[in-house]
Amino acid sequence: MKVGCVEAGCDEAGRGCLAGPVFAAAVVLPPGFSCDELNDSKQLTEKKRDEMRSIIEKNAVSYAVASCSAEEIDEMNILWASVEAMHRALRKLLLPPAHILVDGNRFRPFGSIPHTCVVKGDALFQSIAAASVLAKTYRDEYMQELHALYPGYGWDCNKGYPTAKHRQAIRELGSTPVHRKSFQLLERQLMLDF
Repeated sequence: MKVGCVEAGCDEAGRGCLAGPVFAAAVVLPPGFSCDELNDSKQLTEKKRDEMRSIIEKNAVSYAVASCSAEEIDEMNILWASVEAMHRALRKLLLPPAHILVDGNRFRPFGSIPHTCVVKGDALFQSIAAASVLAKTYRDEYMQELHALYPGYGWDCNKGYPTAKHRQAIRELGSTPVHRKSFQLLERQLMLDF
C-alpha cells in the first residue's frame, strides 16, 4: 500500500444475532486523522458510540452503510452476507478507495482493489474502528424500528442477539419474518417437550 493512498476501512455489526439484517460500513478518513476515543464499537458505551458516530460523519472524507437482510443471510450464510454488505457499502462510497482494510480474516475481492484482512482490526486501525461504530449504530437504530413492529422480543435492548429473554419470546410467540431461519433460534433443550 502506498503512503497517502485512499484507504477504506470496513467492518460489520450483527453477525451473531438471531434476527434482523447484518449491517456493514466503509469509511475513508482524512490523512492524519486521529481520535484517541475511537475504538472497536463493542468496547464503547452506547452514548460514546453515538458521540463517535457524529465525529466520524463530520470528519470522514467518505462513508457509507449497507446491509443484507435476514432472508439474504439465510440464502448465502452469515459470513458471505457480511462480506456482501461490505461490498454494498464500498459501492456507495463517493470516493473509490485504492486499498481496503477489512476487520476479520475472510473477504472476497472487491473488483481489482487490493485488500488486507486484519483480525481485531477494529482495535488497530481508526478507519476500521470508524466502520465498526457506524455499522453498529445504524444497525441499532434499525433494530429499534423493528422493535416497534415486533415489540415482544426485546430488540430495543438485546438488538436481536440471543439473550435468554429473546429466546423465551421466540418460544412463546414464535419467529418473525425477520428472524434468521438458518440460525438455531431455540436452544435444543428449549425445543424438547417435557
